[in-house]
Amino acid sequence: MKPLLTLALGAGLACTALPGLAAVDLILHNAKVYTAAPGQPLQQAVAVDGEKIVAVGSDQAVLRLKTAGTQVIDLGGKVLMPGMLDSHSHAIKGGLQLELANLAGEQLPLDELERRLRQWRDDGKARRGEFLSVGGLPPTYWDDLPALEQRFNHGEWATQPILFAANDMHTGWANHAMLQRAGVNAASIAALPEDARNTIGRHPDGTPNGFLVDASLYPVTDLLPPLSQDTLLTAGRMALDYYKQLGITGWMDPLANELPGADVNNHSLGVLPVYKALAENGELTAHVAALLMADSKAGPADLDELNKVRQQFIDVPNLTLPGIKVFADGVAEMPAQSAAMLEPYRNSGQRGELLLDPAHFGELVSTADARGWLVHVHAIGDRAVRVALDGIEQARRARHSGIAHSITHLQMVSPKEYARFRQLDVIASMQLYWASADEANLDLVKPYVSAMAFMHTFPAHSLLNNGATIAGASDWPISTPEPWKAIYQAITRKGPKGVLNPGEAIDLQTMLQAYTLNAARAMRLERQVGSLEVGKQADMIVLDRDVLSLAPEALRDTQVLQTWFAGKRIYAR
Repeated sequence: MKPLLTLALGAGLACTALPGLAAVDLILHNAKVYTAAPGQPLQQAVAVDGEKIVAVGSDQAVLRLKTAGTQVIDLGGKVLMPGMLDSHSHAIKGGLQLELANLAGEQLPLDELERRLRQWRDDGKARRGEFLSVGGLPPTYWDDLPALEQRFNHGEWATQPILFAANDMHTGWANHAMLQRAGVNAASIAALPEDARNTIGRHPDGTPNGFLVDASLYPVTDLLPPLSQDTLLTAGRMALDYYKQLGITGWMDPLANELPGADVNNHSLGVLPVYKALAENGELTAHVAALLMADSKAGPADLDELNKVRQQFIDVPNLTLPGIKVFADGVAEMPAQSAAMLEPYRNSGQRGELLLDPAHFGELVSTADARGWLVHVHAIGDRAVRVALDGIEQARRARHSGIAHSITHLQMVSPKEYARFRQLDVIASMQLYWASADEANLDLVKPYVSAMAFMHTFPAHSLLNNGATIAGASDWPISTPEPWKAIYQAITRKGPKGVLNPGEAIDLQTMLQAYTLNAARAMRLERQVGSLEVGKQADMIVLDRDVLSLAPEALRDTQVLQTWFAGKRIYAR
């Protein structure tokens, strides 16, 4: 790239531009331009040539670049900012939520749930071969398992295999007919090791009640026939269309080689063929940083196998494969309680399930780091967070690679770990939409964990004060992908039951950085996108309100008026 030219202006605004520009394709001006570039004040205008930003600065300076062929758009004082980035989104699964039978987290009376099941059975949305499958149930359904058993094990459902999957993607409930297909019964449960038995809900006589967590859920979901490529492509298109409306121009897919759609020849390809097909059709108008899931106890040699998958998708436009995802634990909510905790759960005396092997996880991280791959770790409980950081620390002792590894979720973090995020250069990929005083946190977690652990629930402010980099994330479809709802939640931490640990609230500026430059760094794309700077791709959004001066309550309903990707407008409201 040619050296940059900075012109100082009397109005106090600078114009940073490539020198020797003969013409530009596009100028957006008369705007409040939030660039997300560190330390840069608001600007007024942006010039684009082809796919790249070539000038940022005042109206006066940037409009000098106008020629007869330049498209000039007056934004009338609207806010222009970088396209927003989501550092943890299962976008294809999100699209499937829009396409297939799914409650999207809505708690319905059982009469209505049964009515919808009949409807989705009849219109085919719930049908997966001989099975009926409904996703997106809130885990609060598991509070009354006898009611589910009474409703869906008898009458018209007695011989119909049914699977209800929670929107946490870790728990589910299967009726007797489904359990029979999976070979789950009192005898098979009794033969399991204790840890595995604890992932299956049981009656006092040892027979299953249908509740399944993580390891026990997978053999049941594996019975569902693979989704067709056409179904998955439709889901991908629906996800892209939705994200355009939200102004999201990129995301990190943390489980790209995992089901929901199994390739008939190689299950390990997951949804990667979907992204490739969309890209080849010119439809992938977003940056996708796709991670390959590694087994929690994988060794260095397993990375060779993952690399064989990775090599099949190199050089696909707008698709990168920057590293791997590893699960450290499960979820904290009752009754699953599979998040790995330092102190035991009050009701069970158990500490959850640590999926990583502390003695060997560091070797896996170090091997990935040496390959130039980032490691993204799912960690909900405070023990899982500690062990994940320990593993990353081993890689940092071996070399200073500069690769930004990340830990996602971070529901409960011990204060002893706060400073380690900055020390080890670990990004905190946080779903702060979850930082709410709601039933999930106050009824399904708080009564069962230590008071000290709950004090440090989603500790965004504490991490920030200790120098951590926070990246915005949704975990769609587990929760909404709408960034402004998450931003509002991070600032207020309000919920239907009050305010969740108000001292952990953070400010708007932090959240804007979280969904732009910080998320870009988590995706290893910070040199290409994440801020409106000369030389970067012209991914931009125009907002319907001045978010820089609004009260927090007005932020959550923010709408995107225009979305631009690579210098082209891909959405207009």
